[in-house]
Amino acid sequence: MNKRNEFFKAIIAGYAANPNIKGELADNVIRKVWSLADMAVYHENRVEGPKQRAKRWIRKNYVIVDTETTGLGNDDQIVEIAIIDCCGLTLLNTLINPQREIPAKATAIHGITNEMVADAPIWADILPQVVELIGESWIAYNAQFDDRMIEQSSSHVPENDFPILLGVPQCAMELYAEFNGDWDDYRRKYKWKKLAEAAKALGVPPVNGAPHRALCDCQLTLGVIRAIAEASND
Repeated sequence: MNKRNEFFKAIIAGYAANPNIKGELADNVIRKVWSLADMAVYHENRVEGPKQRAKRWIRKNYVIVDTETTGLGNDDQIVEIAIIDCCGLTLLNTLINPQREIPAKATAIHGITNEMVADAPIWADILPQVVELIGESWIAYNAQFDDRMIEQSSSHVPENDFPILLGVPQCAMELYAEFNGDWDDYRRKYKWKKLAEAAKALGVPPVNGAPHRALCDCQLTLGVIRAIAEASND
């Protein structure tokens, strides 16, 4: 908050010295300056723009992860996971038996049924491979969600110390939000967009497979990252 106030004071002083704002309503000026101050705070410690960040992810060949789940709650579990690298190679693509019923409302979104996962491996069997593939850093379109779901599913594995096992997640949704540049004054950050919206806006070609399945979403996420890395603007 101190940084925000400092930026506000510096910016408002510049506005006050600008003759072009004469006649502009004071409330509008104040709102605009607070917005600029929030953007300054957001960008203060970000040394890379979205394009440079996307290029680094590709250069380091980070893996891209997507999960499908029984729901969005704090006790929901993973029913599918896919992992690809930034070259497009599929490293893992498997259904998971969550050892609980998949609600109909979840099936309506991703199409995964209880019958489909009946003979699938359980999460404990897949976790060692996931840990090995993820390494020090990994990408997901909504990294906060996938990180939480991996942690929730892993919490049921005996003697699993999740925070030590997995690397730092990088969020492709935040990457696109910043690249897109649609600032949200209320949340003080760039507006998040759904993966399908981002892919469409960037002209990412459709991928094979059903929407909202893990592998398909990984491939769309890679398309978004590549499009940002190759964009003509910075």
